[in-house]
Amino acid sequence: MHKPIEWLIAHLPLDFRVLYRQFLLRVIDLETLSIQADIPRFLGQFAGVLMMLSMIHTIGFYVSLASTRSPQDFLAVSWYFEHHFIATMMLVVGLFTVIAWDSTFPDRRDAMILAPLPIASRTLLFAKVASSCSIWLLAVVTLNFASGFVLPLVLGYAPSGLLGFLRHLTAYWFTMIAASGFVYGLVLTIQGLTALLLPRRLFLRLSAILQLATFGLFLGVYFLQPSLSSPPVLAETRNQWIFASSPSFWFFALFNQLNGTLPPALSWLAYRAWIGLGFVSAGSLASLLLCYMHTMQKTIEQPDLVPGARGLHWTPRLGNSLTTAIVFFTLRSLLRSRQHRVAYAFYLAIVCAIALSVARGALAAPGPGAITRGFLMSTFMMILFAVVGLSRVFALPISLTANWVLRVAQLRPTEKYFSATRQSLLLIAAVPWWIVAAALSLSFRPVHQVAAHLAILAVIGSVLADLSLIGFSKVPFTCSYLPGKSNIQYVFWCFAMAVIPIVALAADYELHALNHPRDLVVLGIILGLAAWGLWAFNRHRARSAVLYYEELPEEVITTLGLIAPRSFVGHGDGYTEIKHES
Repeated sequence: MHKPIEWLIAHLPLDFRVLYRQFLLRVIDLETLSIQADIPRFLGQFAGVLMMLSMIHTIGFYVSLASTRSPQDFLAVSWYFEHHFIATMMLVVGLFTVIAWDSTFPDRRDAMILAPLPIASRTLLFAKVASSCSIWLLAVVTLNFASGFVLPLVLGYAPSGLLGFLRHLTAYWFTMIAASGFVYGLVLTIQGLTALLLPRRLFLRLSAILQLATFGLFLGVYFLQPSLSSPPVLAETRNQWIFASSPSFWFFALFNQLNGTLPPALSWLAYRAWIGLGFVSAGSLASLLLCYMHTMQKTIEQPDLVPGARGLHWTPRLGNSLTTAIVFFTLRSLLRSRQHRVAYAFYLAIVCAIALSVARGALAAPGPGAITRGFLMSTFMMILFAVVGLSRVFALPISLTANWVLRVAQLRPTEKYFSATRQSLLLIAAVPWWIVAAALSLSFRPVHQVAAHLAILAVIGSVLADLSLIGFSKVPFTCSYLPGKSNIQYVFWCFAMAVIPIVALAADYELHALNHPRDLVVLGIILGLAAWGLWAFNRHRARSAVLYYEELPEEVITTLGLIAPRSFVGHGDGYTEIKHES
């Protein structure tokens, strides 16, 4: 007898099952998978990272509760972590929904290939929604697999026994699903209404801006909103507008309303959660239905290409014409290509999170303070992720059919192209985030130490750019790409166990050098020599390098194993081979 889930899957319509699998492949970018990987393996890696985060948060929750000495401290810590779990869940689902921005609504490929087939629009709709919801529910379960049982056990079972545990358990999982569903539905509603009201060409132009704006909004709200330090903070009049406008506090109140611990004076926050959930559910459902009924024909009839704006166009020169062309080609590829924009947004999310954390600390400080180890580590990480992330995105092609233009137009030495690529990496990744680091450093003193750190940070940006381009003999976004070079868990653990300790040691050494001028001079000389050496090495290599536009796999000789086995018999004069007949 089949298991219930297997029985349900087997009895689903065949066209739904085929479409669900194909849409699931498009929700997950296959370029990030190893070459032998399949979807379950990738989902296992994705789930493993979230489960580890859940374990870390749960251990912190349990240790913090164990250190409390009074009922008031116990309540304050429990409320803080309840809100933290909800806010983190909403952030993860929000970022996933933004990354999978175009995976739920029909695009031109769906309209051109699936519309002529005898497939009902509702089947197409259900398959797309099911594929997106599969990853969404997987994120909810794995990010809460530890906290979802430890928190109800500690807060519910201890005071009220089994019934209290079951009530807290039900309230916790309902709140998490409702909060993540609110974020998911809110993004769908905004995107669906925009697609319905605007012409397709204008929607495509505005879609990229909305995607990036939503991405920044989720990160900004998560890192800049105040933490719930104690229950009386919720009752203060000056904080009411913050809690009234923050959905994470709405669902925090909803959780406490469901488990019976919410003070009556805060019931209005829980009512906001119910009202918001109802509006978002209705809006997302209406957007999906209207888009699949009315947008498919508009997708086919209206072109995807957006005409250029009329008027005077001025492009600043960044050195010679080749450098200017490659820098602006790189910038426009990032802005116009969803694949590259989303890939780089993964790295920018980490950079923005670090920058917002530093900004939050600076805003909370009463005045300028001394440079700290945390600030040095944060700025190092910002430049690291920005430069390395863009160099990884460079390897993904944007339009291989247009490579012939670059091939026939290669009239200059390879070193000129390499120099232009390096310029793109510095101007697009290193310089903007160096400026952000300079703005964040305004809250630190003394000024001469801040200036020294910014100079060191600029040299580190140059070193990272040259390190990223070792062996990179390509023009950005023009070479074919072989999947199978990324392993999420491997990269995650390498970063956690190697990169973070190295950055911490470097921050400690620089903090010491900032207070000792002689050590600071030595550090500057070492970094300057490293930057010059890497630049000279890449320049020398580029003189003999050849630009390539096709990335070929390594040649592997595969045998069929049809040769008959051989055995040998030893005797006094040596060994005699015994031949076996096949």
